[in-house]
Amino acid sequence: MCGRPAANRLDAMMIGATALAAATPHTRDRYVDLLRVTSLGVVVVGHWLMAVVLVGRDGAVSATNVLTIVPALQPATWLLQVMPVFFFVGGFSHAVALASLRRRGAGYVEFVRSRTERLIRPTAVFIGVWLALALAIEITGHHRGVLALATGTVAQPLWFVGVYLGVVALAPVMWRLHRRTAGHPYAVAAVLAAGAVAVDALRFAGHVPYVGFLNVAVVWLAVHQLGFLYADGTLPGRRGVAVALTVGGFVAVLALTTVGPYPVSMVGLPGERISNMSPPTVALLAHAVWLIGLVLLVREPVSRWLRRPRVWRNVITANGLAMTAFLWHLTAMFAATALIPAFGLAIGLIQPEAGSLTWWLLRPLWIVVLALLTLALVSVFQRADRPRAVAPTPVARAGSHRRAGIAALGTALCALGVLGFSAVGFGGLLAGHTATLVVLPVTPLAAVAVLGVGVALLAAAAGDSPVRPTNDRIACADVHH
Repeated sequence: MCGRPAANRLDAMMIGATALAAATPHTRDRYVDLLRVTSLGVVVVGHWLMAVVLVGRDGAVSATNVLTIVPALQPATWLLQVMPVFFFVGGFSHAVALASLRRRGAGYVEFVRSRTERLIRPTAVFIGVWLALALAIEITGHHRGVLALATGTVAQPLWFVGVYLGVVALAPVMWRLHRRTAGHPYAVAAVLAAGAVAVDALRFAGHVPYVGFLNVAVVWLAVHQLGFLYADGTLPGRRGVAVALTVGGFVAVLALTTVGPYPVSMVGLPGERISNMSPPTVALLAHAVWLIGLVLLVREPVSRWLRRPRVWRNVITANGLAMTAFLWHLTAMFAATALIPAFGLAIGLIQPEAGSLTWWLLRPLWIVVLALLTLALVSVFQRADRPRAVAPTPVARAGSHRRAGIAALGTALCALGVLGFSAVGFGGLLAGHTATLVVLPVTPLAAVAVLGVGVALLAAAAGDSPVRPTNDRIACADVHH
């Protein structure tokens, strides 16, 4: 898979990263770039460490999570669940991008179009490839064992893309609220936090059905709002604030998971009655607060380290691969799982009892194998993750409010379509497999249709605005400054 052409593409990317590193302005906050790639990298490695997929000699497949097998490891998720850091970085990059677009006279449509396209292109390639694979698997009658589990599971991380698209749709509104409350910079975040508490109270004390799903928006927007505070200079350099966030958030997590009704794990586990992630809870918000405080505490020494040319060049290169790696890392894991028995390896040696000493000793080798397979997939699909074009400074046109409404609806439908895939997976295309997204029944074909309509609406909102190439290839194209 990773032949000479793919290797040439990776070599070219390294050369491009060197040029970008040399051209990086001194004003760039390199720490943000590191946080972005690190957060995605930790999620990928965390999935590889936690997921347990066993293939028996008869081909039977079972799947679980090592945190369920060894509950004592669940507090480790207080460090390994770093997705809040990505939403925090997203708030920063969105604030910078919105300020830049405002100076150029651009508005909502240009913002959501560029941000949505940046996520949808690599995601659409991933969805398209897996739909074709799932259809081939079903037609040939191989929808069983590892392949059946893979078609239903590889789409699950798409929840992040779907939720993030929803945040993109709301980001201009939240940024406007942030600017209007500049005299009280923490006000919007505090109101959102209070809203999260109210939602959980209705959920756990009032037993109101489905109300907890409001926190999908409230919790992640609150974390995103902290990124605005970083962008406007409220958080950076304030060690006292960083300490308060770290200590306060950690104490809150400790209290909520020991005295409160919340589980210790910050990731969802099989068989758990309550998950801190789906839907998000106040405990997850407290976890995000302490984690962001910790990130702020180590900012200065890490930023000095990032001034080294070689280190910065590696960060640029990794950022160019991160999103593609995130999308395909479970594909690599299932490919490796399927190949173990295919090569006639001893199941007992390669797949010892999960959580045993032998199992842990083999984890480094397992991660190396998965990293190599993921790199091979990245070399094939990474081109879809490159930013292609941006709209130039637009000329004011009539119907801007109508265009903004169409763009908002298009982004919302894109988010809904991607979330639909995360719920239903890719399997059972011909059999009419159905899953439930909160209260909505969804099939793979329905998710395709919703996503397609969303993309079409975004294109309609953009109209015939010409585009020009952009040099914004600093690999974390979400960060413009």
